Parts: sequence; structure tokens; C-alpha cells
Amino acid sequence: MSYPSTRRRFFKRAWGYALLGYLSLAGVRSKTATRRGGHSFRDNVYTRLGVKPFIMANIPFTFLSATLMWPEVREAMDEASQYFVDIVQLQRAVGRRLAEISGAEAGMVTSGAAGAMAVATAACIAGDDPVKIRALPDSEGMRNEVLMWGGRSVFDNAIRLAGGKLKVVKNLENLRDTITDRSAMLYMGYPADPVPRNAPPLEGIVSACRQRGVPVFVDAAGGIPPVENLRRYAKMGVDLYAFSGGKGLKGPQCSGLLLGRKHLIEAAIMNSSPIEGAVCRPMKVGKEEIIGCLAAVEKWLTIDLDSLYQDQDKKLERIEAMLSTVPGIRTTIETRRGSNRFRQLVVDWDESEMGISSNECGRRLREGDPPIQVLSNYNPYVIHDSHPKPKPDPGNRKAKISSLTVYSLGLQKREEMIVGRRLREILLEARRV
Repeated sequence: MSYPSTRRRFFKRAWGYALLGYLSLAGVRSKTATRRGGHSFRDNVYTRLGVKPFIMANIPFTFLSATLMWPEVREAMDEASQYFVDIVQLQRAVGRRLAEISGAEAGMVTSGAAGAMAVATAACIAGDDPVKIRALPDSEGMRNEVLMWGGRSVFDNAIRLAGGKLKVVKNLENLRDTITDRSAMLYMGYPADPVPRNAPPLEGIVSACRQRGVPVFVDAAGGIPPVENLRRYAKMGVDLYAFSGGKGLKGPQCSGLLLGRKHLIEAAIMNSSPIEGAVCRPMKVGKEEIIGCLAAVEKWLTIDLDSLYQDQDKKLERIEAMLSTVPGIRTTIETRRGSNRFRQLVVDWDESEMGISSNECGRRLREGDPPIQVLSNYNPYVIHDSHPKPKPDPGNRKAKISSLTVYSLGLQKREEMIVGRRLREILLEARRV
């Protein structure tokens, strides 16, 4: 090991011990566990119902209530709640503003990214034909096949419930052979990274589909940041694309954005709430969510992402410093790739040496006081398919490496101190056993 890296590790470890000493003297653990920014972990609207809030150091999963809205979003929603408006007129007006921002022809606010999948499917199958709209989800006799680029998705029930019939396509040649007069839409994901690795050949997909009149839908649920992705897909010729409102956008959790061709967005509006008789009528989005989601987009236009990343790094570096006092721990601070591109701390260790798996470590964090959520292969609310995945070979050295991720987006003021101290305690305790 080089002298500079040894020196950096020494100073990081010294800083870690200094932080731990500060915590002991200041009693930050107990104080922060009880109160945070005027809010109480022990007495709030959730605890009075018997539900425990937690420190959020995981990615913005829906089952973990995603993320916290920008203050500007809360203010906009409060103002919106004080008036009555025509929802369809509001959707069209917000859509015009979204078009100005994104470069797409039009836009609308949906009930999340999965809701956008459903209304986009209905729009591509039924268009604005009242007879077809009323018939869905019975799409017999219509162009109803949805081409699934690369395979099925755990979220594709949103497509099927609107009448879509799924067909998997694996490559461009397969796509060209599979498109027929019954093809209504192609569904695909695409990485949020400015320079994506192993990305689907989007240009070729758009070209092949356009030649046959098939709209391309890109699911970019976790695609913000960077906010430039709002314009990215319109420039690439994508017909429809969607973002979650409640992830990195930090808008209302039950909201999403659908952007794209004007005639398809208008058809999507006619296939969704508040249109009575439309298949997506149950996917209601209120005036508050519509205004709140737009406010989140407007807020992102003012964000300096580099500065935001620097603030996130400061929190993660404190956790990293405390963990540096645990032998056998390796840490990396990085920007998450693929989606939800915020800063994260990846923590690795040899399970055979440490005596604890990442799943067990995550469980102990969740069961602590206050509970802490980190990314550690935990989601109890997934309905799996009938084909079990092969288990890792126990003789494989790599299978013994445990890894968990501390994600920065949801960490509030001083909570990183609790996360670092508690994670260190769990790892040291396991190592001593």
C-alpha cells in the first residue's frame, strides 16, 4: 500500500474516533432519536397509530414511503388545496408548462410511473375513440400487443390491466420480425446515467418502431437526477416516457410524469381520471398532486447537482470515518448507477471473517431504536414468479462477501451520526462473537 493511501486511512480512522467521542459526550444518539428538526420520533401522527417512523438510508422504494417532498412542493400543494378547478383543464395547462420545460410536445401528471405505464398503454390501444375507451380492458380486435424489450417486468401488470398483451423481444432483429399490425406499443427501460453502460440500442429501437407506426414508451421512473433527462428522451425521438414523482424528483409520492407526443398525451388524458368509463379512471390524481409534481419539476430547475452531491458526501464521509475503525471493512462512496443517481456509501466485508451477513445486519438496523433502513436485499412486498432463482455456490469465495448500501437521499440533519454509530456497533459486536 502506498504511503499517501496509508496516511489517508490513518486520518480517516482518527476522524472516526473523534466523531464517536463527540457522540458520547454530546448524547447525540438519544437526543436525535427523540427529536429531529422540531419533529419527534416518539410522538407523531404515525406513532399514535402504532406505526414507527425510521431513519431512511435506503433508496426511495415505494414500500418505504419513498422520499420527502421539497418544502416548495408542500407549499404549492397547500395553496392548491384551497381552490376548485376543472381537472382536465388543469392537466392540459400543466402539460403545456411541462412541454416548455422538457421539449416534449405535451405532458400530464399520473398516479406514479406505474400509473403512467397503464394510461400510456390505454392511449396506444384505444386512442381517443370513445367506443374503444369504454371497451378496455377488453382489447379484442384492437391493436393490443405490447412489445417488452429485454423481458418481462415485475411492474408489467400495469400494462396488462389496461388491455395490453405482452410479447418479449430480445434484440433488433427479433423486434423487426415481431412487429405486426397488432403491435400497439413498445415498452423499455433506459439507464439514467449521462453515459450509460450496456444501454439498449434506443436509436435503432425508435427507428424500427417508427417505420411500423409503433410508439416507444421509456420507463424512466428513477431517472431524475439529472434533471436534463426530462429533455433527453424527447431529443432521442421517444414517443412517450415517464418518471416517478415520488423518487428523486421529490414530489408527491402518488404522482408521476408522462411526457411525449401531443396526440398520445391527449389520448392518455381521455383514458384516465376523471373520465368516467375509462379503464384508468381509478388511478385518480388530485389537483394537489398535479400542482405538487409540477412544483417539484420547477424546483429541480434551480438545483446545483454538484453542490447537492457535496452535501450528501459530507454525511456519508462521517459514516465512512466511523466504520474505518472496524477491521475488515471496505467502503466506497459513489454515485448510484442506472437510476436514482444520488450519492451512496457501499460497505463490504468478508462474511466468514465478520460473522454476520448484510441481510442480518440490515435486520438489526431495522429493529433498533430508532429503526434504520439501509439497502440490504430487503423487500417483503414482492410477488415472485414461480421459477426460483439459483442459490449461490457456498464454495464460491465471492458468495461470502456481504455488501450493504447507505443511501444519502433520505438522510436528515445529523441522522448520519446515528447510522454510523449503530452500524459500527453491530459489526464490532458480530466480530467479537
